[in-house]
Amino acid sequence: MTTTPSPRPTRILVTGGAGFIGSHYVRTLLGPHGPNDVTVTVLDKLTYAGNLANLDEVHDRPSFSFVKGDICDDALVAELMGRHDEVVHFAAESHVDRSIDGAAEFVRTNVVGTHTLIDAAHRAGVQTFVHVSTDEVYGSIERGSWLETQPLAPNSPYSAAKASSDLIALSYHRTHGLDVRVTRCSNNYGHHHFPEKVIPLFVTNLLDGSKVPLYGDGGNIRDWLHIDDHVQGIELVRTKGRPGEVYNIGGGTELTNRELTRLLVEACGANWDTAVEYVPDRKGHDRRYSVDYTKIREELGYVPRKEFSAALTETVQWYRDNRAWWEPLKGRAAL
Repeated sequence: MTTTPSPRPTRILVTGGAGFIGSHYVRTLLGPHGPNDVTVTVLDKLTYAGNLANLDEVHDRPSFSFVKGDICDDALVAELMGRHDEVVHFAAESHVDRSIDGAAEFVRTNVVGTHTLIDAAHRAGVQTFVHVSTDEVYGSIERGSWLETQPLAPNSPYSAAKASSDLIALSYHRTHGLDVRVTRCSNNYGHHHFPEKVIPLFVTNLLDGSKVPLYGDGGNIRDWLHIDDHVQGIELVRTKGRPGEVYNIGGGTELTNRELTRLLVEACGANWDTAVEYVPDRKGHDRRYSVDYTKIREELGYVPRKEFSAALTETVQWYRDNRAWWEPLKGRAAL
């Protein structure tokens, strides 16, 4: 009697897996409700926004391994690609304000780094490459919502670098037939978010009794997506998406920055008049983002599950309960 050997687990390389969204994807993939047929290797340079503590929950799992390294390192990337079946690519410089002050690192990481990865994936015969992008590549929209077919019109060095990386990744599908799938998400929020982005910055400032900066008239509009829902969407694209396709992932909650600030001030028990400081608007500040996520809903069954009010309350409470995680990061955020 012969025994059929068990199929080998799918070996997934996750770049930027020590960051906010990447680490949550890894924790979810290797958690109790994740698939049982995968192993995960995280490749992360551990820059100021990367935090190995974000992976404490999974660090000792036999299905997990960590490599500290740069996605622009040709030799390292080529070696890793040869040992993996799929790639989920989160690694990126992502803070718009930093890109305005100095764009070179954004071009290096987001453009050159993505090319290094995608070219090595092609040469190694990787099965699937999921490239995680942003709705900011579309620019600004006054009314309605962007479809995936919207021409790209980025307005900041960050979004321009991300748009470039999208096009490089998709070119490897069209030229070489590599199975590339691109996701474009709206603004993320949730726990383990590095305290330079608006929600964790405002919450941690307010919990410390400090002021929060509100750009311009506070009328800029964003759609808010909880990381649970974003990770759900990415995993649907990895497992069920179509090669060469782009999928928008939205949360379905649009708020002005002023409305969001009011909710955060109230949740932290602060006073608007003493806590909010109006500051000059950011250069090239997009007025409104809004993605149409009909495609991922109809094709892959994606539905955002997190109700915004309850999830925001949970997020604020997480920062209340985890000062030991974010207090050491506040100084790094200011650098």
